[in-house]
Amino acid sequence: MKDAVPHGPRFGHYGVWTAGPVKPDQAVEIERLGYGAVWVGGSPPPDLSFVEPILEQTEMLRVATGIVNIWSANAVEVAESYHRVEKAFPGRFLLGLGAGHREHTDEYQKPFEALVSYLDVLDDESVPASRRVLAALGPKVLDLAARRSAGAHPFLTTAAHTRVARESLDATVFLAPQQAVVLDTDAEKAREIGRPIIDFYLGLSNYRNNWKRLGFTDADLASPGSDRLIDALIAHGTAADIADRLSAHLVAGADHVAIQVLNPDQLLATLAALAEPLGIPEHA
Repeated sequence: MKDAVPHGPRFGHYGVWTAGPVKPDQAVEIERLGYGAVWVGGSPPPDLSFVEPILEQTEMLRVATGIVNIWSANAVEVAESYHRVEKAFPGRFLLGLGAGHREHTDEYQKPFEALVSYLDVLDDESVPASRRVLAALGPKVLDLAARRSAGAHPFLTTAAHTRVARESLDATVFLAPQQAVVLDTDAEKAREIGRPIIDFYLGLSNYRNNWKRLGFTDADLASPGSDRLIDALIAHGTAADIADRLSAHLVAGADHVAIQVLNPDQLLATLAALAEPLGIPEHA
């Protein structure tokens, strides 16, 4: 039996998702506010050199990748990086990986087969299944995540998807969805901030297929995305409104929610505003 991923009191119910590495001083503030983890997206390079500076400046904060793209990051090099970080900071790094955007690579191998092959290499390089999670949306990859990793890290989904994912996964499987947020009570302004980001994903088949499974139509998915779609994928309003949307994932079965603040200049201010309604205590 594989060891459980370090969530609960160590990973916490809430973390922070960013499109690139946070600065160490930002990580210090994120930890002070009481968030348990920083998820770094943007297909980070295989050397994972950004991880140690964050962990060096914090005490308990976890760092996860959200995600390493298997098409652009060599599996052996990623494994070497994992072992380097794990040796220096045992238990504080979680390797999130996935097939990324198939449309953006010339590789001929099917995404699912490529993901399985990548996991095989990580096994050969002694990266424990308990220290990795997969970007997973549909049932096939969710099942793979349950069998070959600690769990799933769905991106751009809803609490309804979290409920479906949890129903398909054993209770011991770690489930950590991302949720985009804009702290603004002006719905049109919030949509204006979020829509260009969502528009990028409207041309990617894995996201389109997942949204259709959730009941969205071709009209919703026509660029630049309907208000109905944007509002479902981006939580906006007051801090209390957003906290309700975030906690809905926990109610639906998530173990941890990775919060992506879409206006990066408001990252720390938004996280500070959300901490109290989320019930996250600041460290003394």
